[in-house]
Amino acid sequence: GIEWEGQVCVLLHSGSRGLGHQVATDALVAMEKAMARDGIATNDRQLACARIHSDEGKHYLAAMAAAANYAWVNRSSMTFLCRQAFARQFNCTPDELEMSVVYDVSHNIAKVEEHMVDGAPRTLLVHRKGATRALPPHHPLVPVDYTFCGQPILIGGTMGTCSYVLTGTTAAMAETFGSTCHGAGRAQSRARSRRCLNHEQVLEALRSKGIAIRLASPKLVMEESPESYKDVSQVVETCQEAGISNKCVKLRPIAVIKG
Repeated sequence: GIEWEGQVCVLLHSGSRGLGHQVATDALVAMEKAMARDGIATNDRQLACARIHSDEGKHYLAAMAAAANYAWVNRSSMTFLCRQAFARQFNCTPDELEMSVVYDVSHNIAKVEEHMVDGAPRTLLVHRKGATRALPPHHPLVPVDYTFCGQPILIGGTMGTCSYVLTGTTAAMAETFGSTCHGAGRAQSRARSRRCLNHEQVLEALRSKGIAIRLASPKLVMEESPESYKDVSQVVETCQEAGISNKCVKLRPIAVIKG
């Protein structure tokens, strides 16, 4: 676990970006037709939906589960390779290095949960987009190791800013169906970042902070630069002030790999 100041941690943030995007694209087309058929209206095309037990709803949930399984295997594979890299570098086993997983969680996913609605418990399908679970202490879905502190919440920063570990709260259950932010959120689109930022200047800014970086493509420097995102510390502080999550650990970047 994370036990002392100055401890080195590895934060992996990877999902099913291509597959998940395709699942959503396919579902939007099918659900728009289902909405017209069932008389459902929303104020934004991105909020397209279907009844859970309709064919469209069942197909979407199955495809989403496939994407989530792919993302989990992806993170598990990266965890294994990361451990092997450290083992080779330090000439000892991952167990000897105490490289245990603190927590693994999926973002941007729908979960069947029980919540209070109008004073009565109801079973709901909670779909968190740009959000993640923030379950409180003693909640039955929280792993035993975290019973007394609440669910760990992993907030990934940018290449040049801090990341955070938060914990869930009782207030989140009442206010946001047990949810909080899952990151800072973009301040500008990927396309705008590529147009407006110079990758050499971004790299130099990172080097000046003592941050080592390895990249698969130069365009990722602009797309994922600190300037492309909101201030993660302000976002985390806002969530704490709102009572939907509590700050626990602050992580400062020393090395970044973007693939």
